[in-house]
Amino acid sequence: MLQLNTHDNDWALVRFLLIVAGVLLMLIVLALAALVVLITGLPVTQMVGQAFDALFAASSVQALWYVTRAAGLMAYLLLWLSTAWGIAVASRIFDPALQGVFTYDFHQFISLLSIGFVALHVLVLLGDRYLPFSVAAILVPFAAPYRPLWVGIGVIGFYLTLLVTITFYIRHLIGVKTFRVIHLLSFAGYGFAAIHGLMAGTDSPLLATQLMYAGTTLSIVYLTTYWIALRLLDTRSLKLAR
Repeated sequence: MLQLNTHDNDWALVRFLLIVAGVLLMLIVLALAALVVLITGLPVTQMVGQAFDALFAASSVQALWYVTRAAGLMAYLLLWLSTAWGIAVASRIFDPALQGVFTYDFHQFISLLSIGFVALHVLVLLGDRYLPFSVAAILVPFAAPYRPLWVGIGVIGFYLTLLVTITFYIRHLIGVKTFRVIHLLSFAGYGFAAIHGLMAGTDSPLLATQLMYAGTTLSIVYLTTYWIALRLLDTRSLKLAR
């Protein structure tokens, strides 16, 4: 019991330090932003800006389109990792090597990280000059000007993922059983995200992107099949024990 309490205290300290590090990082970024604003008028800054634009086409009308595509792919990969990790935790795959507190905290962390990249993915569209989106087009399913069906499926998938992630923080209020039932929606959230990315993504015609979607989806199918088989075996064992 003493070891468990000590371990919990260690993890609480780690989480506190991560929060402090995050706050410090935000302050550093704000300070750097303020510094950039102060030196923007300098000739050397203009030269650097011109060089950056020459390398990355930052002033192009498609610049933000590139950002949202990259953020969308990263959000999908993080959501895949979160889903795969969650199934692995439920299947007790990590039990021999990793402690439960670590696997649960990591699952929660990558879920939040995926939502962060989804937020970047959609918010950038508000300022995009290549294909501008309105707030309603982003928040309301099937209201987008670009491939509304597939974008709408992505919006629904995001809402499902957000709901599942919120349950991490209200688990003590809704109970373990409700938590697990709602958590099943993560399968639908991932599936909708995969369909959205494949059908609405600009990079979907690329062979590398198609292989990515195929590999990640097949891994989820395999892990889900393994988890279901394990549950059935556990249920059968309980019936035999009675």
